[in-house]
Amino acid sequence: MSKEIVAESQRDITYYCRLFANLNVCSTRQRGEAHYKPILLLSVIDLIAQGIIVDNKILISDELINTFNNYWNVLTSGTYKGGLHYPFFHLKHEGFWHLAFRPTFNGERPKTTNKLKEAIEYAFVDTQLFKLLEHPVYRQELTDTLVAVWFSANKKELGDILKVNKDFQNSPLFELGNVDPNPKKNLIQSVIRNAFFRKAIVHIYDYRCVFCRLRVTRSINQNIVDGAHIKPFSGFYESKIENGLALCKNHHWAFDRGWFSVDENYRIIVANDLQEESPNAKPMKEFNRAMIFLPNDEIYYPSLEALQWHRQNKFNR
Repeated sequence: MSKEIVAESQRDITYYCRLFANLNVCSTRQRGEAHYKPILLLSVIDLIAQGIIVDNKILISDELINTFNNYWNVLTSGTYKGGLHYPFFHLKHEGFWHLAFRPTFNGERPKTTNKLKEAIEYAFVDTQLFKLLEHPVYRQELTDTLVAVWFSANKKELGDILKVNKDFQNSPLFELGNVDPNPKKNLIQSVIRNAFFRKAIVHIYDYRCVFCRLRVTRSINQNIVDGAHIKPFSGFYESKIENGLALCKNHHWAFDRGWFSVDENYRIIVANDLQEESPNAKPMKEFNRAMIFLPNDEIYYPSLEALQWHRQNKFNR
């Protein structure tokens, strides 16, 4: 299937999100979809975030091979065998991934990673896409698109999403229990696992803000709600489900700054010194003492310990 030809000047974040959401992947009725291409793209994003890939030359390096294998082990069920050589070569059909072949390349598809190294010097992506991947905000949007579309995209498959999030939390390959002394590095290395955390949280809360109950979704699995940490990841490196709330953009911002909190009975507490003008929406102060929107299953309720931490350390009455 050929990809739409779009002028480079028009290739914005929406364009690349659409391409990431419509990758051609191998699929069989017995084994389902093989996520080689999404996992390779997540691996590249991880290495860009860490500063290991610093220019638009994606080498077949040990770092890329190991990162791909690590994500493969966490994100797949074992019905397909992993192998970087397959997606690295076949992504060239997606319109944004390009290959620099070695002079000795004979035209045959490499069937092992060693053969891949012999055939290809490096890959590179569209210049505009690489610029987007260097920018943290756009990088998160592209990551969230991959996670939302390719890994348990169906809301009924919540168990699969929660399992992946738990696997990230427990896997020694991505373990943040023994945190690096450099906090910035820990945050950078968490870019993919936090995308799965955000996805799990918004699924549990039915894409609805727990504060105002706003729910707005759009194509390519986009929605207006964030999966927010109660105790900040930057301090605790914890992405367990009970440390999360689904919040719209405005109330996520307000929660992080302590403009409101949640008590031990899951009721909203709003700071009493807000100066509000809200002609087209209900003011925040009118939500004071209202119950937050909770998941259907009590086992997913937010942690009372985490909420207490937020009240004691973030909330300014």
